[in-house]
Amino acid sequence: MRDYGINGQIGLEKTPEEYVQKFVVIFREIRRVLKKDGTCWLNLGDTYNAGRKGGWAGGKNGVSRPEIAPNQSGVDVENLKPKDLIGIPWRVAFALQQDGWWLRQDIIWSKPNPMPESVTDRCTKSHEYIFLLSKSKNYYYDAEAIKEEFQGKDERIWSAKYDDVGSILQGQTNAGIKRTKRYPDSNGRNKRSVWTITTKPFSGAHFAAFPEDLIEPMIKAGTSEKGICPDCGKLWIRITQNKSMIIKRSNGTHEKGRTRSSGTMLEPPETKTLGWRSSCKCDKEPIPAIVLDPFMGSGTTALVARKLLRHYIGFDLNPDYVKMAQDRLNGIPSRLESFVEMEATP
Repeated sequence: MRDYGINGQIGLEKTPEEYVQKFVVIFREIRRVLKKDGTCWLNLGDTYNAGRKGGWAGGKNGVSRPEIAPNQSGVDVENLKPKDLIGIPWRVAFALQQDGWWLRQDIIWSKPNPMPESVTDRCTKSHEYIFLLSKSKNYYYDAEAIKEEFQGKDERIWSAKYDDVGSILQGQTNAGIKRTKRYPDSNGRNKRSVWTITTKPFSGAHFAAFPEDLIEPMIKAGTSEKGICPDCGKLWIRITQNKSMIIKRSNGTHEKGRTRSSGTMLEPPETKTLGWRSSCKCDKEPIPAIVLDPFMGSGTTALVARKLLRHYIGFDLNPDYVKMAQDRLNGIPSRLESFVEMEATP
């Protein structure tokens, strides 16, 4: 839907199939350079089939917003009816899955301030998809780094009672299972798959700049805060300790556990970070992890990476965007000088 004004750009293909195939080819190269335990986070929006007479969010009879591709009155997809949702994000996701990626999760980017639309026969679009992809079955993911606050003091997870080998104890009814409460970690809950993040205005000549808040959890979860080995590139792993809750029973005794069905909770369960350990045997001090953005645009990914003390690699077909990104980065002091400098390779 957008014309970035450069030859070789992706997005103005004549068919969804051609668009998807270009993604598959590019992402093969991304998978080639990605670490075995690396992750890839892909954000895609969707569009509607306009037929030969329709338009899209830019206007009823064509395109009105300047960032939308000129000389196009709408997407016209064969075998789709006018006003059909094309399903571009899932077409791409399934094609990447078929090509060898692990499709681990769909995340909803919920926008409280979406682009206004003059539609009256459907809801205003206020979300986009983010797909979490991995190169391997097992990959680095730091859930502790992106825990979120609980939404209420009564929030809890229902669970059954288990024996020492993890089997549900005999004789429990469904009602009995629901009466056993597993209280959440006092440090926060595991991040949910709906991210409510407002879009932010951007003064530069770029039409799809990410908000920094959208990029931050991707980098925190997908790369080690401590860094990587400078020799083999292995990530440093967070060392955590799980502390059980302390319960006061009616008879006055205290008991430790992760679940309870009666008694007063004196101390909630807690997960504590004790430190970091290397996942290799090179015995070298870590250096910053590397974040790669193959569609750098205005440079938001690099900006967040620098703020989080990660190295970054980014490129874009449009030289004006490259300069824009560099100008934004020049305004952020680098705090990486205390780390060992390295040649940037993904």
